Amino acid sequence: MNLPADFDHPSWWTALGTFAGYAAILVAMFVALFLVPYGVFVALG
Repeated sequence: MNLPADFDHPSWWTALGTFAGYAAILVAMFVALFLVPYGVFVALG
């Protein structure tokens, strides 16, 4: 199996940017939906 050697193609950067964007959104949602309420619960309890 021969993998393409040209990893500087814009499509690779687009795929990497898409993955990074989705990962950032998932991390932000995890923090907002789980860690913030947990912190509030611990602070008030």
